[in-house]
Amino acid sequence: MLEKQNAKEKKGKNVRKIRIVSDSSSDIFTLEGVEYAAAPMKVIAGDKEFVDDEFLDVDSMVEFFNKHKGKSRSSCPNTSDWLNAFGDADDVICITITSGLSGSYNSACVAKGTFESENEGKRVFILDSLSTGPEMVLIIRKMKEYIESGMSYEEICSSIKKYTEKTGLIFMLKSLKNFANNGRVSPIVAKIVGIAGICIVGKASDKGTLEPLHKVRGEARALDTLVSSLSELGYNSGRISIGHCKNENAAKRLSEMIKAKFEKIEKKIEIEIHRLRGLCSFYAEEGGLLVGFEKV
Repeated sequence: MLEKQNAKEKKGKNVRKIRIVSDSSSDIFTLEGVEYAAAPMKVIAGDKEFVDDEFLDVDSMVEFFNKHKGKSRSSCPNTSDWLNAFGDADDVICITITSGLSGSYNSACVAKGTFESENEGKRVFILDSLSTGPEMVLIIRKMKEYIESGMSYEEICSSIKKYTEKTGLIFMLKSLKNFANNGRVSPIVAKIVGIAGICIVGKASDKGTLEPLHKVRGEARALDTLVSSLSELGYNSGRISIGHCKNENAAKRLSEMIKAKFEKIEKKIEIEIHRLRGLCSFYAEEGGLLVGFEKV
């Protein structure tokens, strides 16, 4: 009772409006209970442009790229997109997709300079997630907890940086076609993965790049490898976020496999499953899984 009262009193001191902001690679467009906004990424193929917002028909986009044979690319939010997302907040806590794969972080930093110079006393903290999708989900939900607990802006910024040291991302990809079409991997490598039924299992590296760890044949072996990789990378208990691109059955199966391996009476395991949105679906492609997790 006393702890709840203290938290309530502390929260009352946060008279400044704090807003969480991310780019749309987080897969989150609404966040109940706190101020939140997402700046849209874009996926582009010739004169076709898909804006990654809450109105995007992701299934149609995925189907388009399944058939598309030309070049394609993604585009990060521009300065105006970020400023619109910052809105009228007094203090902004902003998280972006890894700077190792996108210019989103740099664009957000430019917007921060503009926002702070035009709004005296307002502040923007920008966090390079060095990741994407489900790992960002975990980080954003932790930001929300910090705000609701009544922590000060300075405490939140410091604490969330420490929290990111205890999160990670692993993935299973069944296709590298879109990576090849925008020049990120060799077309020859992408063709081998697609034709031979090879799945790539990997992780987000400490530098924010995607690092392949294993090449395995078939989804069943890939799921086994994901579970063993979780253990090797430090997962023991805690939260997991699974994002899938049109592969809910594999996501549910992976969830059950994780519970069977790690769940014990004295351990707390929380697993949520969601559909990847535009940007993450573009890179994960149909059948792909992205898994964010807390480390020991």
